[in-house]
Amino acid sequence: MDTKTILNDATARMQKAVDFLEETLSNIRAGKASVNVLNGVFVDYYGSQTPVSGVASVTVPDAKTVLIQPWDKNMIRLIEKAIIDSNIGLTPSNNGESIRLSMPPLTEERRKELVKQSKAEAENARISLRNARRDAVEAFKKAVKDGMPEDEGKDGEAQVQKAVEKFNKLIDAAFEKKEKEIMTV
Repeated sequence: MDTKTILNDATARMQKAVDFLEETLSNIRAGKASVNVLNGVFVDYYGSQTPVSGVASVTVPDAKTVLIQPWDKNMIRLIEKAIIDSNIGLTPSNNGESIRLSMPPLTEERRKELVKQSKAEAENARISLRNARRDAVEAFKKAVKDGMPEDEGKDGEAQVQKAVEKFNKLIDAAFEKKEKEIMTV
C-alpha cells in the first residue's frame, strides 16, 4: 500500500460520511414544506413498491403545503393510505383530483428535539470520520512495518488528520445550516 492509496481510501470514506449526513439532514422536517417529507413513503403500484414521486407529481406550492397530483386518478386512495400508514405525522386531505399535506407549525419543544436529532446525526458522521482516520493510521503503521519509510508514514498520518479536520468543518457547517433552518420560525 502506498500513501496515495491509503489517503484516497480514507478521504472517500470521509466524503461518504458527509454525503450521508447531508442526505439524512434533508429528511428531517424543519417546519417548511418539502418534497423530501415523502422520501420513505411507498405505494403498491401494480404489484411493486414505488415511491410516491414515481406515481404522482409532488410539488410545494407554498411554505406550508405539499401538493400531490397522481397521474392515475385511481391511485389517490392508495397514496392517501400509504401516507397515513407511514407515520410521517401528516394528515392528507383529498379533493378527488389531488392530495394536500398541510405542515403544522413546529412547537419550540419539537424544534429542540429536531435540533437534538440533527446533532446526533452529525455526531454519527464524526464517528465515521474517526473510524476512517483510525483505519488509515493503522494502514500507515502496517505499511511502515512492511518497508515504507517512517517519515513517509508520519507524513501520511498528518495528511489524514488534515483531511479529518477539513471534513469536520463540513459536518459543522451542515449541522449549523440545519439548526438555523429548524429554529427559524
